[in-house]
Amino acid sequence: MKKIIAAFTILGVLAGCSTTSPDVIQRGDAQRLSQVQDATVLSVRAVTVDGSQSGIGGVTGAVVGGVAGSQVGGHTTGAVVGVLGAVAGALAGNAIERMGTSEDAVEVLVQLRNGERRAIVQAKGKETLAAGDPVILVTTGGKTRVTRAPAVMSIPSRS
Repeated sequence: MKKIIAAFTILGVLAGCSTTSPDVIQRGDAQRLSQVQDATVLSVRAVTVDGSQSGIGGVTGAVVGGVAGSQVGGHTTGAVVGVLGAVAGALAGNAIERMGTSEDAVEVLVQLRNGERRAIVQAKGKETLAAGDPVILVTTGGKTRVTRAPAVMSIPSRS
C-alpha cells in the first residue's frame, strides 16, 4: 500500500510541473528581449486547458496495479490478477495524469491599435481582465501572454 501511495505522490508532483500561467516565466525566457504590443480587451471567457498524457501516469499505474494484483492468491491466480491490475492501473494512471495536468484558463480576445484582433489562451493569473481594459501582449520565444498595461508616464524633455 505504501508503494501505491508513493507512486501516486510522484505522479502528482510531476503533474504540477507544467503551467501556462502569465505569472510564471520559463527559465529560458529570462533575459530575452520580448516584443510588446498595446491592445484593448474585447472579451474574456473561461476555458480549460486539456491535461497532457506523457505516459508517466500509465506506466506508474501499470506498475503499481501489477505489483498489487500479483500479491493476490497463488502463483497462477497472482499472475492473472497482476495482469488485470496492470491494465486497470494503467487506465487509472492515465486518467489521474490527465486530470492533474489540466488547468483552468481564460481566452482573451483583444484588438490591437491597428484594428487587428487576436485571441490568446493562458492560465488564470493574479490579474482579472475585463472588456475595455488596456493590456499589452508580451511575446517571447513564440509564446504570448496578456497582462494589464502599465500606466504611461511622460518623459521630461531635455532643454
